[in-house]
Order: sequence, then structure tokens, then C-alpha cells
Amino acid sequence: MKTLNVKQFVKKYAIYLVLLALIIIFSIASPQFLRVSNIVNVVRQASMLGIASVGMIFVMIIGGIDLSVGSVVTFVNIIVAYFMVNMGMNPVLASLVGIGASTLIGFFNGWVVANIKIPPLIVTLATQIIFEGWAYIIAGGMPIFGFPKSFAVLGQGYVGIIPIPVILMVICLIAGSFILNKTFFGRHFYAVGSNAEASELSGVRVKRVHYLAYSLCGFFAGLSGVVMLSRTNSGQVTAGQGFEFDVISALVLGGVSVTGGAGSISCAVAGILIMQILSNGFVLCGISTYLQMVIKGCVLLVAVGFDMLQRMKESTVKKA
Repeated sequence: MKTLNVKQFVKKYAIYLVLLALIIIFSIASPQFLRVSNIVNVVRQASMLGIASVGMIFVMIIGGIDLSVGSVVTFVNIIVAYFMVNMGMNPVLASLVGIGASTLIGFFNGWVVANIKIPPLIVTLATQIIFEGWAYIIAGGMPIFGFPKSFAVLGQGYVGIIPIPVILMVICLIAGSFILNKTFFGRHFYAVGSNAEASELSGVRVKRVHYLAYSLCGFFAGLSGVVMLSRTNSGQVTAGQGFEFDVISALVLGGVSVTGGAGSISCAVAGILIMQILSNGFVLCGISTYLQMVIKGCVLLVAVGFDMLQRMKESTVKKA
């Protein structure tokens, strides 16, 4: 009985044990890792990943995927920067327009997936290419800068010793957790991800769930793009390049199933921190960018493989 309890404990808190192990390893490897300035930097950098992950978790729980997140971040970076610099638009209004545009992109993805039945992988890959191209066209391939000083507060400001992006991330995580756990349509996300046909027969409006999930994903990706723009103070056509990989990896590491129906915000937070600690620790240890890509790819492969093995094991137990 004691052995069973230990196994259950390890299974339940494995992600946190991995997080703790990484902190210990990088603390030993680099004396700079545990400095307060570096810890603040890690959490601040994780905020943009965390905000975008809140949106992606809805899509993954219903059994979908959104590969356009990185391009949406880039697109919002460019159009918000363009509106402020080339059109003299107020930063708040420009940001709202950018987030509104990203939400519409998400709604479009959900509408196509739900109504035309094109696999989400293909739909979001197409929109990824489309809006990455639009970003290049609008910016002419060049960075856009020269924003009002007030705009930098969102990405670079502090409330006391806490960076504003971190506060925004915490608010988004709480909002995401509330939607999933305390609302009736939050339960619909899990129902659709577990069995869409049974959910529809039970009266769940599956199409509307898809619309909402992808729209939320677009909204949070847009918000992340605005925070990133304020943080870097420059609209870059490569701002969100590969960003969707980090978002998906963080959520899979945090226990969000790639097949849908399972996942929580609390565990996703650990996955987000793991991805950011890996990035920060690799830089401090002088590991090359290309080797980082190899390691992160292996991490994603192992995480997805573990998830699939768990699903197969659960399926076998149910059949038995």
C-alpha cells in the first residue's frame, strides 16, 4: 500500500519534481542562476509565454491545435507598431485594434475547423503562413520603432518589485482557471475534447465551443504580442518565430493532453516555468542556439510520447 501511495505521489507531482531538479542543476552549473535579477528576468520572460499558453490550453483541451500562435504574435507586433508610428494612433487604441484582430483570426480558425471540417493542423498552418507573410508585407521586412514612452510601461514597468507583465500573466492564469473550473461552458471544453459526438448528443453546441476556444486562443496570443512589443520597444517580423513550439511544449509538459479532454492551468504553470528555465539556463551555461533546438525538440517528443503511453494504458485498463 505504501509503494502504491509513493507511485501516486510521483505521478501527481512529477512535473513539479522536474521543475525542482532543473532549478538545482542550473544553480550548480551557473552561480548567476539564483541571483534575484535573473529570477525576475526568468519570470518576466515567462509572462509572455504564460499569457499565450492560457489561450492555447482551451484549444488543446477540445482536441485541437493552433500553429498560428507565433505568427499572430508577430502580426499583432507589426500592426500595433505600424498604427502607432505610421498613423499616429493612440497606444491604447492601437493595442485594442491589434488584440481585436487576433481574436478575429482565432474565430476564423475555429469557424473553418468546425464547419468545413479541415483538420486544425492544416487550418492553423495555413493561417500561420498567411499572417507571417502579411507582417512582412506591412513592415517591408524592417523593424518598426519610435513608440510613445508611455507604451513601454506595459512591458517594462513595475508595481513595487513585481514586473507588470508578470501581474498580467497571473491575472490571465486566474481568468483561465476560473473559466475552466467555475463555468458551465468550461466543462464543455473537457466534454468536447473527450468525445465530441457524445457531447453533441447531450446538447452541447460543439461548433460554438470551437468558436470560443479558438477565439480565446487568438485573444491571448494578441495580448502576448502587445506585451512583447512593449517589452522589446520594437516591432519585429521575427517576434513570434517558433513561439508556438514553446507554447505547445510548455502545455504538454504541464500535462495537457495532445488528444484532448485533459489538462489544468495549475500544472501548465509548471510547464511554462520549465520551458523558460531551460532557455535561461542554456544561455547562462553558454549552450549554442542550435543545440538548444535539439534539446527542446527531444523534450517535446518525450513529453508527447509519455502522454500517449499514459492514454494507451488508461484505455487498456478501461477495456479490461
